[in-house]
Amino acid sequence: MSSNPVAETVASLMPKAKEELTELVAFKSVADFDQFPRSESEGAARWVADALTAEGFQDVALLDTPDGTQSVYGYLPGPEGAKTVLLYAHYDVQPPLDEAGWATPPFELTERDGRWYGRGTADCKGGVIMHLLALRALKANGGVPVHVKVIAEGSEEQGTGGLERYAEEHPDLLAADTIVIGDAGNFRAGLPTVTTTLRGMTLVRVQIDTLEGNLHSGQFGGAAPDALAALIRVLDSLRAEDGSTTVEGLDGESAWEGLSYDEEQFRKDAKVLDGVRLIGSGSVADRLWARPAVTVLGIDCPPVVGATPSVQASARALISLRVPPGMDAAEATKLLQAHLETHTPWGARVRTEQIGQGQPFRADTSSPAYAAMAEAMAVAYPGQEMSYAGQGGSIPLCNTLASLYPGAEILLIGLSEPEAQIHAVNESVSPEELERLSVAEALFLRNYATN
Repeated sequence: MSSNPVAETVASLMPKAKEELTELVAFKSVADFDQFPRSESEGAARWVADALTAEGFQDVALLDTPDGTQSVYGYLPGPEGAKTVLLYAHYDVQPPLDEAGWATPPFELTERDGRWYGRGTADCKGGVIMHLLALRALKANGGVPVHVKVIAEGSEEQGTGGLERYAEEHPDLLAADTIVIGDAGNFRAGLPTVTTTLRGMTLVRVQIDTLEGNLHSGQFGGAAPDALAALIRVLDSLRAEDGSTTVEGLDGESAWEGLSYDEEQFRKDAKVLDGVRLIGSGSVADRLWARPAVTVLGIDCPPVVGATPSVQASARALISLRVPPGMDAAEATKLLQAHLETHTPWGARVRTEQIGQGQPFRADTSSPAYAAMAEAMAVAYPGQEMSYAGQGGSIPLCNTLASLYPGAEILLIGLSEPEAQIHAVNESVSPEELERLSVAEALFLRNYATN
């Protein structure tokens, strides 16, 4: 990092940042209270609230959102007449998945090979720490030149929309001139990137019933309709032979204009096994950022261990459909449900239920905030020019904020570069990325104040 008072301050604060991230990662703050205690999420929310209070934030509050979770809000006043910037992150995390697959315990921050491992280190508890570091660096170097609002969401990973609905019911709360969403990531570690598009998402549960109860496969198999077999056929109909998503009525041919993604590099980032082909058609960027993508997230059926020789009476699955910019998530949901129902074989009974939805997002990159961020990134990452990339993931709040505050500029940055392996086992964050992005955010706030 080049000599710069803000950069030097952030560097000196990194040991404290590690301690704080260790504390925050220790909370098992998965916002699915059937799996994890509510007290873990509430503890993480209190930790964030206490951190904001310690930094001099006013009106710090735990907001009870309509989905039964808490978001944390705070306001730090700046100079009179200054612009207002909203900083966003979320403290809830994905479940750890197979804990046996973790090299170290998922809720214990562990340093290994120059990275910090633990669930939420990058997505997105690290984002909370990034915001704190940036503000501390500014306070130590002349003060924070803008009004700052911070919102830390408690259920982003669940897609249950609590904060979106709360914001709609309290439209003045998060109003800002610019919004920095700290829940994205550099295209590659060391390459400063702002995310300009996000795919939306819909979650649909499908259940197929064929019999009043399970039957002996020797006595009835061959004539009795198997619900699991029917479900397999339905799920298979969602993809073409090459793996492309084929939900009837959805456009699957759009192209991405912008940063390209080398196929061999993608194979390495995704850790694709040797000899296994990628799925879909078009460029990797097309497939990730410009086209719909279906994923079967889970299937309810008998596990292999303990299975009996039975024809299944019922089976169900949870399906995710990522929706690219330019496509309406509500319409995509209807098309997905219609496709599932149309492709259910043998007259089997089928029920579909939408359980979550978020619209896609496209940013205006011509705004002054983007110029201010580009200047900041050039200092934080010497010799590197800020890149623009899409992201295949979803942040439903972006569209809510864009709708509520149409004049606000929205930027997406963050710590979730490919090596972070967010949502997977052995999630990690690069402390160097945390340091550089904290510097970039601090310098952005300074640049934006005078832009």
